[in-house]
Amino acid sequence: MLKKTLYLIIALAALMTALYFLQPLKKGTGLDAATRYEWVKDWPQLPAGLKLGNPTGIGTDTHQNIVLLHRAGREWSLFGNMPAAPINSKTVLIINNSSGRVDDSWGEKLFIMPHGLTVDNENNIWITDVGLHQVFKFSHNGKLLMKLGEARVAGNDSLHFNKPTDIAIASDGSFYVSDGYGNSRIIKFSPTGKYLFEWGRGGNKAGEFNIPHGICLDNTGKVYVADRENNRIQQFDANGRFLNQFSDNSFGAMCAVAFGKTNAKLFAVDDFTFFKVKHRGSDVFVFDTTGKVQTRFGRSGAYQGNAGWYHDVAIDDNGNIYVGDILNNTIQKFKKTK
Repeated sequence: MLKKTLYLIIALAALMTALYFLQPLKKGTGLDAATRYEWVKDWPQLPAGLKLGNPTGIGTDTHQNIVLLHRAGREWSLFGNMPAAPINSKTVLIINNSSGRVDDSWGEKLFIMPHGLTVDNENNIWITDVGLHQVFKFSHNGKLLMKLGEARVAGNDSLHFNKPTDIAIASDGSFYVSDGYGNSRIIKFSPTGKYLFEWGRGGNKAGEFNIPHGICLDNTGKVYVADRENNRIQQFDANGRFLNQFSDNSFGAMCAVAFGKTNAKLFAVDDFTFFKVKHRGSDVFVFDTTGKVQTRFGRSGAYQGNAGWYHDVAIDDNGNIYVGDILNNTIQKFKKTK
């Protein structure tokens, strides 16, 4: 009888613990006393007939318009093979920063499972596809300029990727690819796409990765990698030498990083889950260059929206923040107020 009672107590305690962690995090708590951002309601103004899919990549062009990559009706199943057919809908949207209206769109019948997007200083648009294992460079209006990797063939040599996640472009035109879900490395290429060198392997030590999911560069050429499943950001010099890591036990899986060039701040978004089952929300982080969190809002702070899963983040020249939420299939704008 005593043993049965003990088992019952243990079972009830486990159930209560699970119910506690499965409920949404309370709003208005956490580290956001210095928040200087407010959510812009009714932005963007998408066409009535446009159904936004997972907004996996987001960037800004030199006109401060928002460039969005989404999957339309395509979903990435955790089981089975990637789909065979490309997405029929337009997957790239050019959204006016002020009005929130779509100025242009393209990208139909090009991608299997588009993932990362970066806009360079010449307004070229770079995209990774984890289904095709490829990296693409397009003009702003969608003309293909460069393609790396062999379609549908995964690999870990200088000519292949394995589900590449993101791209960062240096001032001289050379670029870095985070590769990715299948590999655990960062690769640097010349401006023409010639393989230069790589670094990284699977693990949780300095210079190792567990899904390098996002990548960006600061004004000095330092490389920042969102090391997703290690819940941290790693900082390297331009040659891949480890410099620092930004980590804290309150961070969720770090999904994306972006550098604010006008204010020399690093922005990031995470995803906090209960045992990878229930998404409990995302935070937006603003770091100084030493890795100290200056501002943090989202699940931990004053933003009163639904729990989301922020997959990518972009910053305009006015310091406004844009995130792609793949849990609710929305994009959100946070206006800088101070």
